[in-house]
Amino acid sequence: MTEGDKRKPSGWLNVLVDYGPLIVFLAVFKLSDPGGDDMAGTIAAIIRGTGAFVVAAVAALVFSRVKFGRVSPMLWLSTALIVGFGGLTVFLGNPFWVQIKPTVIYLLFAVSLLIGYARGTALLQVLLGAAFEGVDQAGWLKLSRNWGLFFLFLAALNEGLRHFYNADNGGFETWLWAKLWVFMPLSFLFTFSQIPMLLRHGLSFEDRDEPLQDQPPTD
Repeated sequence: MTEGDKRKPSGWLNVLVDYGPLIVFLAVFKLSDPGGDDMAGTIAAIIRGTGAFVVAAVAALVFSRVKFGRVSPMLWLSTALIVGFGGLTVFLGNPFWVQIKPTVIYLLFAVSLLIGYARGTALLQVLLGAAFEGVDQAGWLKLSRNWGLFFLFLAALNEGLRHFYNADNGGFETWLWAKLWVFMPLSFLFTFSQIPMLLRHGLSFEDRDEPLQDQPPTD
């Protein structure tokens, strides 16, 4: 096995890097939350879960650098925002910041992709070019536009869920589980829904050793 083969990302490792910190957050929160009407205990559990989330996110970034030899720009940005908003949550003791973080990420990517599309620049081509070989420029522009609009939808969805399910009304755990059982499946389904369009614009699966692995960030 060559050095290049050792450092080639695998699908399950990418999923681990992307969603491992969230699973850590869920586990620590669930184990720490006293449940019932103990609001102070729930807030404390959120703070502990957020601290673990920050540590796991940094660990995932380091793992990506060591294992794959690189850290994607998306992972850099996502980790920076997790550390920033997670730090505010822990320091201020207010779960609002960790809940607003996904909205900020989605809006940043949506605005970047849609501005790029309006200017005729497919930003996703820079990030995901190796994952969608053979796609022409028109296909990349459409993909950037579609993901930009999808990120706007995810931002609105997160805001709706954050409004109805938060620490103040005892629904924080529902919001947290939605990250795993709503946002993740939606993102995977949307990714695969784009394949027919990409095939019409030159996407080729020939000479690929593994299935598609990369996708834009979901959190």
